Amino acid sequence: LLPDSVLLDIFLRLEHADVLAAGLVCRQWRAVARDEFLWKELFYRYYRVARDVPRHPAAVSWYDEFQRLYDTIPCIEVQALREHSDQVLHLSFSHSGCLFASCSKDCTVKIWSNELDISLQHSSNMRPYNWSYTQFSQFNSDDSLLLVSGVFVGPHNSSSGEIAVISMENFTLLSRVRNKPYDVFGCWLNETNLISGNLHRIGRITSCSVLWLNNAFQGIESENVNVVKRLFKIQNLNASTIRTVMVADCSRYDSPDLLLDYEEQMAASSACQVFDLGSDSEEEEAKPKQAPEPAVQELPDDGDVPAEDGLQQFFDDIMEGRVRPAMTEAELETKVAELFLRNRTKPPEANLLSMDSNSKTKYLIFTTGCLTYSPHQIGIKRILPHQMTTAGPVLGEERRSDEFFDSLDHVIDIHGHIIGMGLSPDHRYLYVNSRAWPRDCVISDPMQPPPIAEEIDLHVFDLKTMKEVKRALRAHRAYTPNEECFFIFLDVSRDFVASGAEDRHGYIWDRHYNICLAKLQHENVVNSVAFSPVEQELLLTASDDATIKVWRSPRSVRIQQARKPRPRKLLFSWLMNQKS
Repeated sequence: LLPDSVLLDIFLRLEHADVLAAGLVCRQWRAVARDEFLWKELFYRYYRVARDVPRHPAAVSWYDEFQRLYDTIPCIEVQALREHSDQVLHLSFSHSGCLFASCSKDCTVKIWSNELDISLQHSSNMRPYNWSYTQFSQFNSDDSLLLVSGVFVGPHNSSSGEIAVISMENFTLLSRVRNKPYDVFGCWLNETNLISGNLHRIGRITSCSVLWLNNAFQGIESENVNVVKRLFKIQNLNASTIRTVMVADCSRYDSPDLLLDYEEQMAASSACQVFDLGSDSEEEEAKPKQAPEPAVQELPDDGDVPAEDGLQQFFDDIMEGRVRPAMTEAELETKVAELFLRNRTKPPEANLLSMDSNSKTKYLIFTTGCLTYSPHQIGIKRILPHQMTTAGPVLGEERRSDEFFDSLDHVIDIHGHIIGMGLSPDHRYLYVNSRAWPRDCVISDPMQPPPIAEEIDLHVFDLKTMKEVKRALRAHRAYTPNEECFFIFLDVSRDFVASGAEDRHGYIWDRHYNICLAKLQHENVVNSVAFSPVEQELLLTASDDATIKVWRSPRSVRIQQARKPRPRKLLFSWLMNQKS
């Protein structure tokens, strides 16, 4: 049972606690402490959850659910790691939870041992390889290799990206792969193959992004074995580029850790009530209108012939002098690129929603755009099983002349600047940090994107249905303008989602109830957060204040304190010494 002091704190925070206080603050509160109606009232009022939100599907009682949210949130700082000498940009756990890695502006990647007291195990300095700083890391599926992404300083101080692969057995550098632009970051596709990017300029605001599959072991001696293979070649319009790649495993969708759609919860368990986030409730009507809901688009096939013929006729008229184009040079370049894209693009794959759930197919997910250079769309491209190896032709499958580019299979339009993405542990849900554009804004110059909001919206998309399933979460803020906007990493556990922010705090929300549960303070911008994959009551936060903070839940702190050996009293120790 919760202690009296905890209950008293709860009552003091309630706005209308007369009835509850009469029942609980009395001396006999323990006699009614298991009363379900009372704890249900306490839960909704204390956490300010809408009344039509059902109880968590895994909860046994309202008392247990209240105790879960009050006692298992990692909100107590237990350790501060200060071994980095500059801003800490990213954190990543190994799948076993035994290790984690940190990247920093001090150009090192550090490997930490996750024990009762976290300790530094290894530090790799990347400056000898002409790196400016490290920015991202990821362990492969069996934790034997670590991918580290950084900014590489090339000739004439030009900056690009590079990916390094480090062995976890002896911390040796196995390979290095060029990665352009650097905010592609890179990611693992499977145990031994990773994805990198390259960028080729076609015009002033038109380019081509090529995504490559690389073998982590580049030192293969056989000339008959490829170490690299081209995956996709995608055209970019209006100064946009592909960035922030990640891979989702589609085979795990039918066994999610937590269903976020309440109707699905009801289907899975008849005991749950229904709460439709899309209904026209009073709460929805009272809510002020924000930026438009992100739109999920299924890309068109080649059936749009009349528009293509009209565009072709327009260019024929220009070339033959029958009409003078009333548009800028950038607009003309975009029109030419669109015409080339329509005539030289491989059609998209079949509908993703009809895919067999037992398929070994994976999704390649990345940020992109079509209107301006700031990333405002999420692109999704299916990776088929035969594409998951570097075997075969280096340039991929043989293409026809009219299949110069690959098309995207799905696009999600966010209507704002995307500054962070993260997958749920079961890969069913995609969480997206974005800063909204003004409603009904019009982009006339791709080099002048709209101003962005200070509030950060945290959107949730179901990758099985390709629909947004929750209202955007809010609490965290950012202040930098478009041209200075940077990535703020988020992380998702079974029950919680956490994110950094520019307001010097990390934030934790409950995934089921859509409520903010904790603010975690730093002295500067919080760039990254990371839950332990085996213990969601442990959270790490990384900040521009050059520290990594370790946060644990009240429950886990009590357990750890109980496990620590108690020091002997001085007198007892002195007597023992005298006897010896």
